[in-house]
Amino acid sequence: MNIADTISPHHFQLLCVAESFSRFFETISIAQVIAAAGLILFAAWLLRTSWGRKALVDSPARSNTMPPYLPLIVLFVWFTSVPLAASGAVLLMPDLAKWQEAGLKDLIYCLCGIIMAVGTIVLARHYFDRQLKGFGLDIRTIHKDLPAAALNLLCVWPLVMTAILLTIRFGTMIWGPDFEMHQHEQLELIGRYSQWSLRILVFIVAAVMAPLLEELLFRGLFQTVIRTFLADLNLPQPAWLSIAASSALFAAAHVNAGHWPALFVLSVCMGYSYEKSGSLFRPIFIHALFNGLNVLAVLMAQP
Repeated sequence: MNIADTISPHHFQLLCVAESFSRFFETISIAQVIAAAGLILFAAWLLRTSWGRKALVDSPARSNTMPPYLPLIVLFVWFTSVPLAASGAVLLMPDLAKWQEAGLKDLIYCLCGIIMAVGTIVLARHYFDRQLKGFGLDIRTIHKDLPAAALNLLCVWPLVMTAILLTIRFGTMIWGPDFEMHQHEQLELIGRYSQWSLRILVFIVAAVMAPLLEELLFRGLFQTVIRTFLADLNLPQPAWLSIAASSALFAAAHVNAGHWPALFVLSVCMGYSYEKSGSLFRPIFIHALFNGLNVLAVLMAQP
Protein backbone atom coordinates (compact mmCIF):
# COMPACT_ATOMS: atom_id res chain seq x y z
CA MET A 1 0.00 0.00 0.00
CA ASN A 2 1.29 3.46 -0.91
CA ILE A 3 1.78 5.80 2.04
CA ALA A 4 -0.19 8.45 0.16
CA ASP A 5 -3.31 6.23 0.44
CA THR A 6 -3.19 6.31 4.26
CA ILE A 7 -3.28 10.10 4.72
CA SER A 8 -5.57 12.82 3.50
CA PRO A 9 -4.70 14.81 0.35
CA HIS A 10 -4.35 17.94 2.48
CA HIS A 11 -1.82 16.31 4.80
CA PHE A 12 -0.03 14.78 1.82
CA GLN A 13 0.35 18.27 0.31
CA LEU A 14 1.79 19.55 3.59
CA LEU A 15 4.28 16.69 3.65
CA CYS A 16 5.36 17.49 0.09
CA VAL A 17 5.81 21.14 0.94
CA ALA A 18 7.78 20.26 4.07
CA GLU A 19 10.00 17.92 2.06
CA SER A 20 10.60 20.62 -0.56
CA PHE A 21 11.57 23.12 2.13
CA SER A 22 13.87 20.54 3.71
CA ARG A 23 15.66 19.93 0.41
CA PHE A 24 15.87 23.67 -0.22
CA PHE A 25 17.50 24.40 3.15
CA GLU A 26 19.92 21.53 2.68
CA THR A 27 21.31 23.34 -0.38
CA ILE A 28 21.93 26.58 1.52
CA SER A 29 25.42 27.09 2.92
CA ILE A 30 26.47 29.20 5.87
CA ALA A 31 28.20 31.58 3.48
CA GLN A 32 24.94 32.17 1.63
CA VAL A 33 23.10 32.88 4.89
CA ILE A 34 25.78 35.38 5.89
CA ALA A 35 25.63 37.03 2.46
CA ALA A 36 21.84 37.27 2.63
CA ALA A 37 21.96 38.83 6.11
CA GLY A 38 24.56 41.33 4.90
CA LEU A 39 22.45 42.29 1.88
CA ILE A 40 19.39 42.85 4.05
CA LEU A 41 21.35 45.10 6.42
CA PHE A 42 22.92 46.98 3.50
CA ALA A 43 19.52 47.50 1.87
CA ALA A 44 18.12 48.81 5.16
CA TRP A 45 21.06 51.23 5.41
CA LEU A 46 20.43 52.48 1.86
CA LEU A 47 16.76 53.14 2.59
CA ARG A 48 17.48 54.79 5.93
CA THR A 49 20.13 57.14 4.50
CA SER A 50 18.50 58.03 1.15
CA TRP A 51 20.98 55.85 -0.75
CA GLY A 52 23.85 57.11 1.38
CA ARG A 53 23.33 60.81 0.66
CA LYS A 54 22.35 61.57 4.26
CA ALA A 55 24.69 59.06 5.90
CA LEU A 56 27.51 61.48 6.67
CA VAL A 57 25.81 64.86 6.85
CA ASP A 58 26.36 64.96 10.61
CA SER A 59 29.94 63.62 10.65
CA PRO A 60 32.29 66.28 12.03
CA ALA A 61 35.63 67.01 10.38
CA ARG A 62 38.74 66.14 12.34
CA SER A 63 40.39 69.46 13.16
CA ASN A 64 44.14 69.36 12.62
CA THR A 65 47.18 71.35 11.51
CA MET A 66 48.75 68.51 9.55
CA PRO A 67 50.66 69.60 6.41
CA PRO A 68 49.24 67.89 3.28
CA TYR A 69 52.60 66.33 2.35
CA LEU A 70 52.99 64.51 5.68
CA PRO A 71 51.08 61.32 4.71
CA LEU A 72 53.21 61.05 1.56
CA ILE A 73 56.39 61.18 3.64
CA VAL A 74 55.09 58.47 5.98
CA LEU A 75 54.06 56.33 2.99
CA PHE A 76 57.48 56.73 1.37
CA VAL A 77 59.32 55.82 4.58
CA TRP A 78 57.11 52.77 5.07
CA PHE A 79 57.41 51.51 1.49
CA THR A 80 61.20 51.91 1.43
CA SER A 81 62.32 51.00 4.95
CA VAL A 82 60.61 47.61 5.19
CA PRO A 83 61.90 46.18 1.85
CA LEU A 84 65.40 47.55 2.48
CA ALA A 85 65.53 46.10 6.00
CA ALA A 86 64.19 42.73 4.80
CA SER A 87 66.64 42.55 1.88
CA GLY A 88 69.54 43.46 4.15
CA ALA A 89 68.63 40.78 6.67
CA VAL A 90 68.35 38.11 3.98
CA LEU A 91 71.78 39.08 2.60
CA LEU A 92 73.29 38.73 6.07
CA MET A 93 71.78 35.25 6.47
CA PRO A 94 71.98 33.62 3.02
CA ASP A 95 71.74 30.02 4.23
CA LEU A 96 68.16 30.20 5.46
CA ALA A 97 65.54 27.84 4.08
CA LYS A 98 62.77 29.45 2.01
CA TRP A 99 60.20 29.25 4.82
CA GLN A 100 62.71 30.72 7.26
CA GLU A 101 63.45 33.56 4.85
CA ALA A 102 59.72 34.27 4.56
CA GLY A 103 59.39 34.21 8.35
CA LEU A 104 62.35 36.57 8.73
CA LYS A 105 60.74 39.05 6.33
CA ASP A 106 57.48 38.90 8.28
CA LEU A 107 59.34 39.38 11.55
CA ILE A 108 61.10 42.46 10.15
CA TYR A 109 57.76 43.75 8.88
CA CYS A 110 56.39 43.45 12.41
CA LEU A 111 59.37 45.21 14.00
CA CYS A 112 59.36 48.02 11.42
CA GLY A 113 55.59 48.18 11.71
CA ILE A 114 55.76 48.80 15.44
CA ILE A 115 58.23 51.66 14.88
CA MET A 116 56.09 53.12 12.08
CA ALA A 117 52.91 52.85 14.14
CA VAL A 118 54.50 54.57 17.13
CA GLY A 119 55.90 57.29 14.87
CA THR A 120 52.49 57.86 13.23
CA ILE A 121 50.78 58.07 16.60
CA VAL A 122 53.37 60.61 17.77
CA LEU A 123 52.70 62.71 14.66
CA ALA A 124 48.95 62.49 15.18
CA ARG A 125 49.32 63.54 18.80
CA HIS A 126 51.24 66.60 17.64
CA TYR A 127 49.07 67.72 14.71
CA PHE A 128 45.50 66.82 15.73
CA ASP A 129 43.32 68.93 17.95
CA ARG A 130 42.49 66.95 21.09
CA GLN A 131 45.56 64.88 20.20
CA LEU A 132 44.87 61.13 19.97
CA LYS A 133 41.17 61.50 20.75
CA GLY A 134 40.87 63.89 17.82
CA PHE A 135 42.72 61.35 15.68
CA GLY A 136 40.22 58.69 16.67
CA LEU A 137 42.20 56.64 19.18
CA ASP A 138 40.11 56.75 22.33
CA ILE A 139 40.25 53.46 24.23
CA ARG A 140 36.91 54.26 25.87
CA THR A 141 35.13 53.53 22.56
CA ILE A 142 36.63 50.08 21.97
CA HIS A 143 33.71 48.26 23.60
CA LYS A 144 31.40 49.82 20.98
CA ASP A 145 33.79 49.69 18.06
CA LEU A 146 34.38 45.93 17.96
CA PRO A 147 30.72 44.82 17.61
CA ALA A 148 30.03 47.73 15.24
CA ALA A 149 33.01 46.66 13.12
CA ALA A 150 31.64 43.11 12.89
CA LEU A 151 28.25 44.49 11.81
CA ASN A 152 29.83 46.77 9.21
CA LEU A 153 31.87 43.89 7.83
CA LEU A 154 28.74 41.76 7.61
CA CYS A 155 27.05 44.50 5.55
CA VAL A 156 29.93 44.90 3.10
CA TRP A 157 30.85 41.20 2.84
CA PRO A 158 28.45 40.36 -0.02
CA LEU A 159 29.61 43.46 -1.91
CA VAL A 160 33.25 42.41 -1.56
CA MET A 161 32.40 38.90 -2.74
CA THR A 162 30.46 40.37 -5.68
CA ALA A 163 33.48 42.52 -6.60
CA ILE A 164 35.68 39.40 -6.55
CA LEU A 165 33.25 37.42 -8.74
CA LEU A 166 32.93 40.29 -11.22
CA THR A 167 36.70 40.65 -11.37
CA ILE A 168 37.05 36.96 -12.18
CA ARG A 169 34.23 37.16 -14.75
CA PHE A 170 35.65 40.17 -16.59
CA GLY A 171 39.18 38.82 -16.29
CA THR A 172 38.05 35.59 -17.96
CA MET A 173 36.28 37.54 -20.70
CA ILE A 174 39.34 39.71 -21.41
CA TRP A 175 42.27 37.33 -20.86
CA GLY A 176 40.57 34.02 -21.48
CA PRO A 177 39.76 30.93 -19.38
CA ASP A 178 43.32 30.76 -18.01
CA PHE A 179 42.77 33.94 -15.99
CA GLU A 180 42.88 33.40 -12.24
CA MET A 181 42.83 35.68 -9.25
CA HIS A 182 45.99 35.02 -7.27
CA GLN A 183 45.94 34.79 -3.50
CA HIS A 184 47.62 37.39 -1.36
CA GLU A 185 51.30 36.62 -0.80
CA GLN A 186 50.77 35.93 2.91
CA LEU A 187 47.96 33.46 2.19
CA GLU A 188 50.15 31.69 -0.36
CA LEU A 189 52.81 31.20 2.34
CA ILE A 190 50.30 29.31 4.48
CA GLY A 191 49.51 26.95 1.63
CA ARG A 192 53.15 26.50 0.64
CA TYR A 193 54.71 25.86 4.06
CA SER A 194 53.39 23.86 6.99
CA GLN A 195 55.63 25.25 9.77
CA TRP A 196 53.43 26.69 12.51
CA SER A 197 55.95 29.32 13.52
CA LEU A 198 55.61 30.84 10.04
CA ARG A 199 51.83 30.50 10.07
CA ILE A 200 51.62 32.32 13.40
CA LEU A 201 53.78 35.12 12.01
CA VAL A 202 51.56 35.32 8.92
CA PHE A 203 48.49 35.66 11.14
CA ILE A 204 50.14 38.42 13.19
CA VAL A 205 51.14 40.30 10.03
CA ALA A 206 47.76 39.91 8.33
CA ALA A 207 45.39 40.33 11.27
CA VAL A 208 47.33 42.71 13.53
CA MET A 209 50.19 44.66 11.98
CA ALA A 210 48.81 45.30 8.48
CA PRO A 211 45.39 46.53 9.70
CA LEU A 212 47.02 48.76 12.32
CA LEU A 213 49.58 50.31 9.98
CA GLU A 214 47.34 50.68 6.95
CA GLU A 215 44.45 52.22 8.86
CA LEU A 216 46.71 54.66 10.69
CA LEU A 217 48.07 55.77 7.32
CA PHE A 218 45.24 55.54 4.80
CA ARG A 219 42.32 56.37 7.07
CA GLY A 220 43.94 58.37 9.86
CA LEU A 221 46.34 60.48 7.78
CA PHE A 222 45.37 60.37 4.09
CA GLN A 223 41.60 60.42 4.49
CA THR A 224 41.82 63.23 7.03
CA VAL A 225 44.13 65.44 4.97
CA ILE A 226 42.07 64.86 1.82
CA ARG A 227 38.85 65.73 3.61
CA THR A 228 40.39 68.88 5.07
CA PHE A 229 41.58 69.93 1.60
CA LEU A 230 38.19 69.27 -0.02
CA ALA A 231 36.34 71.09 2.76
CA ASP A 232 38.56 74.13 2.20
CA LEU A 233 37.43 74.08 -1.45
CA ASN A 234 33.78 74.05 -0.30
CA LEU A 235 33.05 70.95 -2.39
CA PRO A 236 29.82 69.04 -1.66
CA GLN A 237 30.06 65.77 0.28
CA PRO A 238 33.75 66.15 1.23
CA ALA A 239 33.51 63.12 3.55
CA TRP A 240 32.39 60.77 0.75
CA LEU A 241 34.91 62.23 -1.71
CA SER A 242 37.74 61.75 0.78
CA ILE A 243 36.62 58.16 1.39
CA ALA A 244 36.64 57.45 -2.36
CA ALA A 245 40.05 59.08 -2.88
CA SER A 246 41.75 57.37 0.07
CA SER A 247 40.14 54.03 -0.91
CA ALA A 248 41.51 54.30 -4.45
CA LEU A 249 44.95 55.01 -3.00
CA PHE A 250 44.61 52.12 -0.54
CA ALA A 251 43.72 49.67 -3.33
CA ALA A 252 46.50 50.92 -5.63
CA ALA A 253 49.07 50.47 -2.85
CA HIS A 254 48.58 46.68 -3.11
CA VAL A 255 50.66 44.87 -5.71
CA ASN A 256 48.02 42.53 -7.16
CA ALA A 257 45.76 44.60 -9.45
CA GLY A 258 43.18 41.82 -9.49
CA HIS A 259 42.43 42.59 -5.84
CA TRP A 260 41.83 46.31 -6.42
CA PRO A 261 38.01 46.27 -6.94
CA ALA A 262 37.36 44.19 -3.81
CA LEU A 263 39.87 46.20 -1.77
CA PHE A 264 38.26 49.44 -2.91
CA VAL A 265 34.82 48.25 -1.77
CA LEU A 266 36.18 47.09 1.60
CA SER A 267 38.09 50.35 1.99
CA VAL A 268 34.97 52.43 1.37
CA CYS A 269 33.32 50.56 4.24
CA MET A 270 36.30 51.20 6.51
CA GLY A 271 36.45 54.87 5.51
CA TYR A 272 32.74 55.28 6.14
CA SER A 273 33.01 53.70 9.57
CA TYR A 274 35.80 56.15 10.45
CA GLU A 275 33.84 59.21 9.32
CA LYS A 276 30.60 58.04 10.91
CA SER A 277 32.02 57.09 14.30
CA GLY A 278 35.09 59.30 14.54
CA SER A 279 36.93 56.27 15.92
CA LEU A 280 39.95 54.84 14.12
CA PHE A 281 39.55 51.62 16.08
CA ARG A 282 36.47 50.76 14.03
CA PRO A 283 38.21 50.49 10.61
CA ILE A 284 41.17 48.80 12.29
CA PHE A 285 38.82 46.12 13.65
CA ILE A 286 37.03 45.73 10.29
CA HIS A 287 40.37 45.28 8.54
CA ALA A 288 41.64 42.85 11.19
CA LEU A 289 38.46 40.75 11.10
CA PHE A 290 38.50 40.57 7.30
CA ASN A 291 42.16 39.54 7.10
CA GLY A 292 41.91 37.22 10.08
CA LEU A 293 38.90 35.37 8.64
CA ASN A 294 40.73 34.90 5.34
CA VAL A 295 43.78 33.50 7.08
CA LEU A 296 41.65 31.14 9.18
CA ALA A 297 39.75 29.98 6.08
CA VAL A 298 43.03 29.07 4.34
CA LEU A 299 44.34 27.35 7.47
CA MET A 300 41.18 25.28 7.80
CA ALA A 301 41.51 24.19 4.17
CA GLN A 302 45.03 22.85 4.77
CA PRO A 303 45.54 19.13 5.56
